[in-house]
Amino acid sequence: MDDSQRVSILSEALPYIQTFSGRKIVIKYGGSVMKKSNLKEAVFRDVALLSSVGVRPIIVHGGGPEIDNWLKKLNIHPKFKNGLRVTDSQTMEIVEMVLMGRINKKIVKGINKTGSLAIGISGLDGNLIKARKLGDGSHGLVGDISKINSDILEPLIEKGYIPVISSIGSTIDGISLNINADYVAGEIAAALNAEKLILLTDTAGILSNINDENSLIKQINLKEARNFIAKDIISEGMRPKTECCISALAQGVRAAHVIDGRIEHALLLEIFTNAGIGTMINA
Repeated sequence: MDDSQRVSILSEALPYIQTFSGRKIVIKYGGSVMKKSNLKEAVFRDVALLSSVGVRPIIVHGGGPEIDNWLKKLNIHPKFKNGLRVTDSQTMEIVEMVLMGRINKKIVKGINKTGSLAIGISGLDGNLIKARKLGDGSHGLVGDISKINSDILEPLIEKGYIPVISSIGSTIDGISLNINADYVAGEIAAALNAEKLILLTDTAGILSNINDENSLIKQINLKEARNFIAKDIISEGMRPKTECCISALAQGVRAAHVIDGRIEHALLLEIFTNAGIGTMINA
């Protein structure tokens, strides 16, 4: 890349920097993006850059692959239903250990190394995420969000800190619940009146044919998204991602994006370029 190309890229980014300065962007971080060192470093640098130009990023993370690794070490077989992990009490202990004790702090340290300041919290801290058992309880200790206490986050964001949130909530009785990180990201985006919700995934975005990455749907509206779910065009792991986007948009978030986290600097490509990347869902 020569100097003129670099200048052109910066010039293209300028109006987006001006538009999004001071705006909150909630980023769901998970999947293979968390496993490959080059992708991890790119995400941490992207988040630091966003923060340095005035954007206010909030990170919500999952940790499915590492949870599965620990379950395997302990000879516990993971179970899933409708794309969500079935969680018994033994599995819940592993989920808490991995999400809060390992992954959260790794992300915080990675962002802090860039010079930005991240603070790691879970949904248990300050009752950030109040929850109830999902549906009829057949998923075990899996939660459905009843309330987000955004008052916990606002002072951190205003001071320039980057919240890094692990997706665990609690009932009114203090029972810890495992909550799908996509749903947590969507509800936090809604509670904070975020400009954007961005989900980093292991695919190119929402596909019209799950087996063909060339079938990327670049833009879709709420009605079309609901219709695709009803027809099972959007299914399996993409279903909760799309549902959380629909919920966030219905509550006032301005745009939701499902993007390919396997591409380095996917966040910057989505936020600061004309073409963008992945799938955009709008109201």
